[in-house]
Amino acid sequence: MKYFIIAGEASGDLHGSNLMKTLKAKDLQAKFIGLGGDKMRAEGCEIKVDYRDMAYMGVIAVIANLHKVTRNLKTARQSLLQEKPDVLILIDYPSFNLQIAQFCHKQLPNTRIIYYIPPKIWAWKEWRIHKIAKYTDKILGIFPFESTFYAKYGYTCTYVGNPTADCINEWKNIHSTLSTHQKPETIAILPGSRPSEIKRCLPVMLEAAREVAGNYHIVVTAAPGIDDEFYQPYLKGETLTRDTYTTLSLAKAAVVNSGTATLETALIGCPQTAVYYVAGSKYLEWLIKPIIFKIKHFTLVNIIANKEVIQELVGRRFTKENIQHELHRLLTDEQYRQSMIQEYHKINMILGSETAPKNAADIIVQ
Repeated sequence: MKYFIIAGEASGDLHGSNLMKTLKAKDLQAKFIGLGGDKMRAEGCEIKVDYRDMAYMGVIAVIANLHKVTRNLKTARQSLLQEKPDVLILIDYPSFNLQIAQFCHKQLPNTRIIYYIPPKIWAWKEWRIHKIAKYTDKILGIFPFESTFYAKYGYTCTYVGNPTADCINEWKNIHSTLSTHQKPETIAILPGSRPSEIKRCLPVMLEAAREVAGNYHIVVTAAPGIDDEFYQPYLKGETLTRDTYTTLSLAKAAVVNSGTATLETALIGCPQTAVYYVAGSKYLEWLIKPIIFKIKHFTLVNIIANKEVIQELVGRRFTKENIQHELHRLLTDEQYRQSMIQEYHKINMILGSETAPKNAADIIVQ
């Protein structure tokens, strides 16, 4: 079969490549075309648009790059009409992918549309659920509670497992002999995956970490697709690395820009605090709060646990002083650290042992 995959970010490129591996094992005639990055390309996907030209976050960034967004949509539509794939697989990236789903549903009625890793509508833009259900044939969720959420509206979402947990379990199996003895004490800084959020968050994260670091060495993790040179103006002797999982496994504590990275940090087992910059939050909290905090918790870690496991320094709470206070506690309060790690274990159990790419591939091929 011919598969058309759209992944608009680095994480989508990773999960898309892992799905491709399992699809190739089940479908020896599989052919892949799509929008993605190096990892999908390495698995044999013909990339029409690289995700580096797609990852724009926020209204201002989208408007500033509207000509590129429009061009990418045109390329995707033309490629779909030319290739006429058997299956269209959408990975997150909702603003773009929902437009493509609607187009494909109308123009290519014989193409099955699969949403693998649907957008987090249970957190915001809940109204999108009807559009997702209307224009897709299967919705394959990666959080157990998504099935219940969709069922409230009369729709079906199949939980296939969590691909982030899969990646970390695979990493742990390979690095099971990694020694944590006599290691240099480090603080990990994960500033995000997009240039705009790194610019806003990294300086504050570093200032706070420097204040409490003492003998701890600060290590900053770089995002895929962003050159090392981008980070250099912010660094003052800190180490820059691209080995995020090893960094987290050896760190005493971490400051993490909210997103999938908070879940990765939890599954690795590193105590953390999460931060997130909200434009205008100082002056518009009365307007922003009902939107941003539609759900009880903001980070994936706390949402999955359904309780406060890690501190969420979001909006007005995202300050150097708050990060310093929480980071100091993470470094010095052993009881607090161990309690957090125990909650991490519970989260791992909630996600279960299902292998997301395998289960998703079974459903797609069938």
